[in-house]
Amino acid sequence: MVHRRYLEHSRYVKGWVGWWPKVPFTGELVVVTGQEERRTPVPDIHIAPSHLALLPDSRFLLANGRTSRMEAQGLWRANAVVFSASGSPDAEFCLGDDIATLVTDADGGIWTAYGDEGIYGGHPESGEGLAGWNVRGEATWSPGGRLPDHPLQGCTAATEDDRVWLVWSSAGFRKGGTFLTRITPSTGAVTSYPSPVTRVDGFAVRGDRAVFTRRDHNKRTTELVRAELDGDTWTVTGRLRLRMPGRVVLKCGQGRDGFLWLRAGDTWLRAEV
Repeated sequence: MVHRRYLEHSRYVKGWVGWWPKVPFTGELVVVTGQEERRTPVPDIHIAPSHLALLPDSRFLLANGRTSRMEAQGLWRANAVVFSASGSPDAEFCLGDDIATLVTDADGGIWTAYGDEGIYGGHPESGEGLAGWNVRGEATWSPGGRLPDHPLQGCTAATEDDRVWLVWSSAGFRKGGTFLTRITPSTGAVTSYPSPVTRVDGFAVRGDRAVFTRRDHNKRTTELVRAELDGDTWTVTGRLRLRMPGRVVLKCGQGRDGFLWLRAGDTWLRAEV
């Protein structure tokens, strides 16, 4: 949460999405669990965050989706900060460029999928399209040629028990295809499936069932799609168009253990798989 006095608004972007914080600024992390609410003041934030993710031991991560190379040093600028439970910075590092989606697993692993500017922008991990990291900013996982095609654009992500799912669209001979990649960090197993839905911006999964959302650009509606896995094939089982309390934009879907949390304006909605 950021007080309005720290924000500025673009004259060219309508609605809440046109507001962003002026760096540095003070924020407050609000975590709601059941009927309990925990608030943590976070002073002197010096990156404009595109992503927020929780970590074990009440720590959390803020990351800006973009970075740049410092030519003189040959390094990439830090765009991610890990904060302690008290709201003080613990570590700062780079998670690649053009982060389209970011999710953390139960053990504190960080998982990212990138946009085309990052994939073709020279950063080694971004160039693979998908990546895994630890809380020290060290790359711990890369696709290593185990994907059915080369990624062009990260779409969304979800967790399911000890597994992570990254959703992305392809760039190669199957250009325009969308894929669901399941990663098991403990074993390194990687399995990819063709997605039954394109233009995905929200995804959650539980076992052999999943739910997807596809927003309508600049409208207060989204399509909710349900699917089931039969062998190696995901098949659509139902579609529903929903009227939302506000516009749904990119990076507003959070898939967690069978629940899809979707932000629409100033409201969070929950869809169960």
